[in-house]
Amino acid sequence: MPTIIVVAVLVIALVIFSGIYTDFLWFNQLGYSEVFLREKLARLLIFVTAFLIMAVSVYFSIRVAYRARPVYAPDNQRDDNLNRYQVQLEPVRRVVMIGVPVVFGLFAGTAAMAQWEKVLLFIYRVPFGQKDPQFGFDISFYTNTLPFLGFVMGLLISVTVISFIVGLLTHYLYGAIRLTERGIFTSRQSQIHLAVMAAVFLVLLGINFWLDRYTTLQNNGGYRAGAMFTDVNAVIPTKAILAVAAVIVAILFIVAAFIGKWKLPLIGTGMLLVTAIVAGGIYPWAVQQLQVVPSQQSLESQYIGRNIDMTRQAYGLAGMEVTPYNATTTATPGALRADADTTANIRLLDPNLVSSTFAQLEQFRPYYEFPKTLNVDRYTIDGQVQDAVIAVRELNPQGINPDQQSWYNQHLVYTHGYGVVAAKANTVTSDGKPDFIQSGVPSTGLLGTDTSYQPRIYFGQSTTDYSIVGAPTGTPNVELDRPQGTTTSTDASAAGESLTTFTGNGGPSLGNWFNRVMYAMKFQSSDLLLTNGVNDKSQILYDRTPEERVAKVAPYLTIDGNPYPAIVDGKVKWIVDGYTTSSYYPYSQQQQLQEATTDSLTTSSGSGALAPASVNYIRNSVKATVDAYDGSVDLYAWDTEDPILKSWEKIFPTSIKPYSEMSGDLMSHVRYPEDLFKVQRELMGQYHVTDPGKFYNNTLAWSVPDDPTTTAVDKQPPYYQSLKMPGKDKTAFSLTTDFIPQQVKNTDSRNILYGFMAANGDAGNVKGVKSPDYGKLQLLELPDATQVPGPGQVQNTFQSDPSVSEQLNVLKLGQSDVINGNLLTLPMGGGVLYVQPVYVKSTGSTSYPTLQRVLVAFGNKIGYAATLNDALDQLFGGDSGAQAGDANVQKAPGTSGSSTEGTTPASTNPALAKALSDANQALADGQAALAKGDFAAYGVAQKALQAAITAAIAAEGAASAATPSATPSATPSPAP
Repeated sequence: MPTIIVVAVLVIALVIFSGIYTDFLWFNQLGYSEVFLREKLARLLIFVTAFLIMAVSVYFSIRVAYRARPVYAPDNQRDDNLNRYQVQLEPVRRVVMIGVPVVFGLFAGTAAMAQWEKVLLFIYRVPFGQKDPQFGFDISFYTNTLPFLGFVMGLLISVTVISFIVGLLTHYLYGAIRLTERGIFTSRQSQIHLAVMAAVFLVLLGINFWLDRYTTLQNNGGYRAGAMFTDVNAVIPTKAILAVAAVIVAILFIVAAFIGKWKLPLIGTGMLLVTAIVAGGIYPWAVQQLQVVPSQQSLESQYIGRNIDMTRQAYGLAGMEVTPYNATTTATPGALRADADTTANIRLLDPNLVSSTFAQLEQFRPYYEFPKTLNVDRYTIDGQVQDAVIAVRELNPQGINPDQQSWYNQHLVYTHGYGVVAAKANTVTSDGKPDFIQSGVPSTGLLGTDTSYQPRIYFGQSTTDYSIVGAPTGTPNVELDRPQGTTTSTDASAAGESLTTFTGNGGPSLGNWFNRVMYAMKFQSSDLLLTNGVNDKSQILYDRTPEERVAKVAPYLTIDGNPYPAIVDGKVKWIVDGYTTSSYYPYSQQQQLQEATTDSLTTSSGSGALAPASVNYIRNSVKATVDAYDGSVDLYAWDTEDPILKSWEKIFPTSIKPYSEMSGDLMSHVRYPEDLFKVQRELMGQYHVTDPGKFYNNTLAWSVPDDPTTTAVDKQPPYYQSLKMPGKDKTAFSLTTDFIPQQVKNTDSRNILYGFMAANGDAGNVKGVKSPDYGKLQLLELPDATQVPGPGQVQNTFQSDPSVSEQLNVLKLGQSDVINGNLLTLPMGGGVLYVQPVYVKSTGSTSYPTLQRVLVAFGNKIGYAATLNDALDQLFGGDSGAQAGDANVQKAPGTSGSSTEGTTPASTNPALAKALSDANQALADGQAALAKGDFAAYGVAQKALQAAITAAIAAEGAASAATPSATPSATPSPAP
């Protein structure tokens, strides 16, 4: 039996060692061994400290109680039982006296070790340079010092309570405390021991009461976060009283322990309990109910103002530029002339819909895949900034032929994806497909070739399994590189697939047997140990997603849910935003990150939202990059004024680089982070109001609108787009969102536009120089009297307009699906322009959406055409005054649309009406034939349906060509 136990302990120790050793290899290979070692050292020191405090205290409590045991002859049955227990315990007494403290010490050390961040932030704290409005302390006292003191007090109180309990039990076991017929007998030594322990507990309790005065500024239980009227005038004073009372009672216990009279400390304890109930509970409740509630607005006004100011500071909203925007609702000819740059950049390609389009046109092999949601970035092409929808062709392990999914293939052959695919965001081809600027295998396009940038993707969002790569020079290539042939054979060489060998420094070495054994244990794989595919140059790649890698090398950061790829300096880099957060900022409103960052896009994709955590301070403090080829990670200190980041820079001085080292190419691809923007917009629903009285009345509160393009009730996601905001002199790549009146459940609220917010995401393109405009927030406030339709109203108008519905029905013929793309809001032409691409997806497993129509709206008027340029011209009286990005796209005949005042409905177009009728009849005949199993008749019906569709499209086109564009007249705005 002992042998089995020893073997089991050794195996467990070896497994633990393999985890620690392989982690060190991973960090060391990336150049972040400092982070690994300092974190582990900090955890170890905290563990040892907490362990010793707990274990030593418990040991001495037991020891003191044991030494104070009385010596007497048992005189009753109960004492006989205790004596029996003592006799049974005596052989193992020394083991128990050491073992019990050790067990409690292990628990305490393990719990304390998890608080390493609080300890380090306290030791390396950096002042904020701002003071709280109640006590006048620097904010760092609340974010760095107070959490640490709370942790220490919690530990010491736990130690005291446990030490008191084990001491009490030891006294009882050895007879220093006995239950007798006259009551409870306690020896003099036990009285002193327990009295001292009680006094220590009361002193600690008093300190805790005193610290609670300051934690009221972090309170979230009142009307708003922070110390409100009741806290300031009732809770804070009573906490001070309780602190003093606890210390006085502690002194009484010490005095009583030596004079042997317990009446005063017992009375004091009773009074302390009564005071805690009355002063700590009843009195604040009475103040709240009898004084505050009847006059809450006036009494809380000062403290609401504090909450507004501190919340806006904590979330980076204090410097927001607020611009009144008296938007017109009348579409006049030439209205977009002053917004020509924005018009040319209006995004038509919806990154949330075209993943399957990219896949069908650019995937090439089933072992490649594109993410469900693509990304929007911008590139300078021929001196012009071009917005682009971009993705990388990542490895899809599930796409490997099941017959080929051997361990060898999965980990040594299929190791990486290949190439960047990008398309212009503001236009499509004549048949509605993406207009690619980078595509193909080998990779070619305006962004480079596979000789000008490294196209191989070893690290990506879908790359979650480990791979073994690398070999000595001259060794035959093993890794499948990219397709070359057209055959469908599963054999790589037969299919004309090229092979390659990884040549970078991407992972820890497997070149020696010890490392192989350690990694075989880590991944629980005997194949890794026994395979002949490992050589002295082999490396193992794991933890390969950008989020994982940044989170491991910067464990103090919260990672944005949407890393995005960019071609930077000849490499594909994943750009990852990292946040420093705190939940201890005084007077700042708490936000639940997962709730704030969830919208219709994250709901549909199942990813992207942040993990559930509550914070009341956030900064985009770090920009990180992960090389898609070798996985190297670079951290750049982006917010140089963030005191929390400064603390972490002192803790890990070599891990974070200054942003002055960022290349100009990298700077040009930085954008404003989505998750930070989502958190900020959630708060702006209320915190755009800075007057405490109006804030309390809540009459001006806003909500983020639900996404009108989905059936589920989820928030509309923010959108990246290049636009020139009103009052600005240049176009900026911005992240934008809408605001409508506050939505209340189970009520019908108006869906009109009240606000529009944009964050400037252009950092410039000069090495190490950040544009002063980057990160600036601008809020357009629309007057209540201007009834500008909101996204929901606009979408409803699009769907209910008879002429639009009639023409969309033509696209639906043949059981095709018509899919509404994202509804973009743009402050242009002195008003608000809405643009929505309309996609058509045919039936079949290989079908994909193509852009076929564009819907636009301005005020109460809508336009509808095959191109955005035509739709805008229709909307603005035949001449919008500017050209859209698809102005040169020539759509096939019969694909033009119309404005709401220029349509020719089927009722006045006999040819179109007849074609639609024939199509409906053909559909009915086809379904009837299928029901009977008459496939010959079904084929005839399908031919008739195709003929009817052709006729309908031709009739629509002829009618549109014959109908001149109407000049929209001024019409009243829609009633909310």
